[in-house]
This record gives sequence, C-alpha cells and structure tokens, in this order.
Amino acid sequence: MRSCVLAVFLMSVAILGGCSEGVLDPKGPIASAERQILFNSTGIMLAIVIPTILATLGVAYWFRSSNSRARYLPDFEYSGRLELLVWSIPIMTVILVGGVAWVGSHDLDPRKPIASMVKPVTVQVVSLDWKWLFIYPDQGIASVNQLTVPVGTPVSFELTSSGVMNSFWVPQLGGQIYTMAGMTTRLHLQADHAGTYRGAAANYSGAGFADMRFNVDAVPAEKFALWVDAARNAGPVLDAQAYADLAKPSKAVTPFTYRSVAPDLFNGILSSGMQADAASRHTHQPSQEVQK
Repeated sequence: MRSCVLAVFLMSVAILGGCSEGVLDPKGPIASAERQILFNSTGIMLAIVIPTILATLGVAYWFRSSNSRARYLPDFEYSGRLELLVWSIPIMTVILVGGVAWVGSHDLDPRKPIASMVKPVTVQVVSLDWKWLFIYPDQGIASVNQLTVPVGTPVSFELTSSGVMNSFWVPQLGGQIYTMAGMTTRLHLQADHAGTYRGAAANYSGAGFADMRFNVDAVPAEKFALWVDAARNAGPVLDAQAYADLAKPSKAVTPFTYRSVAPDLFNGILSSGMQADAASRHTHQPSQEVQK
C-alpha cells in the first residue's frame, strides 16, 4: 500500500513538473485569467466525474455475488426520480461550463485592450517560413525570433502572415491567435514579471516548423529603453529588399535586430498578401468555370 501511494505521488510530481513554463504557470493577467477558466471548468466537470466513479464502485460493491441483501429487479423499467437525477446533473454542468465559457470569451476577447495607466507598446508580427518578424513601429526597429517587452506594460499586437497560416503563442502570457496572409488579427498581452518566456508557432507550417521558436524577454522599462537604443545602433536596415531576402524559407534562424524599418512596411506586407490571395482566386476561376 505504501509503495502504491509513493508511486502515485512520484507520478503526480512528474506530471506537475511538466507544467512549468506553460499555461499553468502564468506570468501575465491574460494567462492568469485563462488558467482560472481552466480550473473553473475542471472543477465543474469533476462534479460529474467524481460522483460517477464513486457510484460505479458503489454499485459494483453492492451487487457483488456474495451480498445476499442486494435485490435483483429484472422487471424495473422507469423511475421519475432517477431520471430527474440522471439528467439534471449533466444539464446543470453544461449550463455552468457554458456560462464560464461565455463570460470568459467576452472578458478575454483578443481585440480587447488591457486596462492600464501605462501606454501600450505596439508590435507588428509577421510569421515567415520559418521564423518570426517583430516590428516596433513607434521605436522604428525590428527583430527576428526575439521579442523584447517592458514589464507591466500592455503590448498591442497586430499580426499577419507572409504566406501559409500560422499561430502565435506565448503560453505563459496568453492564448494563441492565428496569423493569415492578407488579414490582420489583434492580440493584447502583458508580462507582470521579468523573465524569459517561450514563444512558438502552434500551427504546423512545413519542414522548418520545429525550429520556429522565439524568446520573449520581459525586462524593466529602463532596460527596454536601453535595448531599443542598442538595436538602433546595430544591424541592417529592414527595407523592401531586406524583407524579400528575409521572407525566403530558412530554418533555425539566430535572433538578430534591424536598426531601422522602412515606413509602412507592415501594411505593404499586408497588401501583398491580399494581392496574392486575389491572384490565387483569379487563377483558379477558369478551372471552376470549366468544371461547371
């Protein structure tokens, strides 16, 4: 018995150990709220799971062959009380879980800004093959596979893709959101604690998908300003030609920065994605007419 308890304890420690640097170890208000929704939903579901397990064990124990007091009722057909019990608990569970999801989907709308007295930092995100481009339009710099943000400051993301659809995800700061060519999605996150957090692509996008990772460095405001100044004094210029070279597929790209960014580059990337999508539809139109 003691060995079984020890085994269960060790398994629990191993399982919970894998939760570090993940959704169960939030470092921002959005991730904390998402974890609370997960806990609430799990607690509500346990209201069915635990009684069901106990009832199964109880029925098996009571109707064992050695129990002469158990009554065998082969003609039993219907019980209103039993039907009420069987259906009321699942209905209440669906209502409660649905309510949690309804409230959470409104409170945690990705487009909804985070209430704060601090001015948010705007970051424009482009998913490439197979790397991430982060443009800081207010600071006039950009970085690849490296996202640096100030602690305690909301970050307003504008996201798109250079080609195939992908998904931006920083588990300890908030939920994932898709990036699509010719479209802009929006997300608001905030890091409340200094540290380095893992970011990744959460949608398979080809051969280099496994290396499409980045680090989020949450630093104090003064260190963020120093990082911006250092970036402005090093690295190449991100213009149309530099972006065209960057957009070419490459794997395991070492993080680096651009000291300046061509004006309105993000909107240019967005427009090129729209034009590519429109051209694709136009190209496929004749074949559709032939099929008709």
